[in-house]
This record gives sequence, structure tokens and C-alpha cells, in this order.
Amino acid sequence: MTHSGRTITIDATGEIRSVDADDTRRRLDELAWLLDSSIPIPGTRLTIGLDALIGLVPFIGDLIGVLLSGYIVGEAARLGAPRVVLARMAYNIAIEGVVGIVPLAGDVFDAAWKANQRNVRLLQAWIDDPRKTARSSSVFAASLVAALAGFAIGAGTLAFLLLRWIAQLF
Repeated sequence: MTHSGRTITIDATGEIRSVDADDTRRRLDELAWLLDSSIPIPGTRLTIGLDALIGLVPFIGDLIGVLLSGYIVGEAARLGAPRVVLARMAYNIAIEGVVGIVPLAGDVFDAAWKANQRNVRLLQAWIDDPRKTARSSSVFAASLVAALAGFAIGAGTLAFLLLRWIAQLF
């Protein structure tokens, strides 16, 4: 199968076999390390990456971080990752981007969440076992949709009860 100029072969067991996939995997692993864990914090076992430093610049830094993270998702798409895996990767970036907007606390969260390394691990899991990773990502997506629906129903119910209570006061 050819996809965006890259040759990807999938064997009978559903595993991806491609030298290009291996090269892309290594390159993305290095990029994720650079963005998430390349800078050790002296006196600790903790690390941060360039993404956390860039994120210190309000709004623009977080936007640049999200764009850099999006490159990994784009490469995963070029390798043929299914939409559900790409959606899970986008979720990781969205969480990091949204929480990252909060001054200081968002930067600490960004340094701990490490969305890029999460996404590269997810991509590697999909390359190693596409069916299992797609299935677990589908379960994750369904759970997320159910949680959001539950939240919306709960918020709507609370709003209705609050309005009914206010109406009874008059």
C-alpha cells in the first residue's frame, strides 16, 4: 500500500512491516524526547522538554507547542493509523494545550503530561499490534463520548432544577 509517498506493507497477521515506518518511528521518538524530556531538572530525576520552555510564553508558546505536537499526529496519519488512534492522539494534545493555557500550573501539567511521548508510544503500539491498539482506542473514544454525554445530561439536569427552584421563589 502506498500512502503519501511512503510504502507501507501489512503482513497476514496485521502487523506493519516497513523500513520507512521504522525510520519514522525513530525520528518521532527523538522528536518526542526533545519536546518532552530532553532537559533534566538539576537535583531531581525529573525532566522537561523544549515544549515546556516554549509554553512559558503566554498563548503563543502553547500554540507553537500544539503545532509541533500536531506534526507527530500528521506523521501517524501518513503511516496509515486509523482515525480512532489519531483521535486519541489529538485528545492527548488537546488536554495539554487547553490546560497549558493556565499560567504556571498549565506549564507544570505540560511538563508532567508529556503528550508527545504518549502519542509516540501510542503510534508504536499501533505499529506493533494494530488491531489491539485500534480496539483500545475505540473503547477510550466510546468512554470519552459517554463521559461527555453524562456531563451534558448532568449539567442540563442541574440547570433545569436550578431554574425550577428560582421560579418557585417568585
